[in-house]
Amino acid sequence: MHNQSTQKQNVNYQKELDKIINRLEQEGRVPRLLLHSCCAPCSSYVLEYLSKYFEITVLYYNPNLYPDSEFAKRSAEQRRLIDEMKTVHPVSFMEGAFDKSVFYQMAAGMESIREGGARCFRCYELRLRKTAETAKALGFDFFTTTLSISPLKNAQKLNEIGGRLADEYGVAYLMSDFKKKNGYKRSVELSQEYDLYRQDYCGCEFSYQERHGQI
Repeated sequence: MHNQSTQKQNVNYQKELDKIINRLEQEGRVPRLLLHSCCAPCSSYVLEYLSKYFEITVLYYNPNLYPDSEFAKRSAEQRRLIDEMKTVHPVSFMEGAFDKSVFYQMAAGMESIREGGARCFRCYELRLRKTAETAKALGFDFFTTTLSISPLKNAQKLNEIGGRLADEYGVAYLMSDFKKKNGYKRSVELSQEYDLYRQDYCGCEFSYQERHGQI
């Protein structure tokens, strides 16, 4: 068991993504990718990078966001970025339902857990499950998320969840760690270039309180 765990921790997700991209280029295919996005800044580098190889639909599904105005603000910035950014293949936008009760039911009993712990992992799965479900229903070839671009997000956990959901829904998960290859740095540069709103907390009420010293 220890060896299996070590192997998982040592997976280079960027190399796994490179293999997929190389294969697609050799085959001359441009698959359809459903990309979950939490916000425009995190999606900026990912769209610049992956639109060379995929036809992307951005799924903005974030029932965790607090307050309500934050959901609307991030959604508007995501739409604006897609409209203004020049991409190789088309990028379209899809907004998921903003049902906060789904998030609070999921987080029940874990309100006091610090950011980056079990509550966050459950939130990863909540949003990735909706992405996988939507990808299956609409016939996408792949699904993935922008979340791994953040230095504060656990890429190993995201890819483990994505791989499990891929098996469950029968849609390929695009293994990735978008902070690699200076991805996070590039997202900061693109955010400045497009004058994007950059929030100072992950998104939920608990991360807001933690960031602003309320807990």
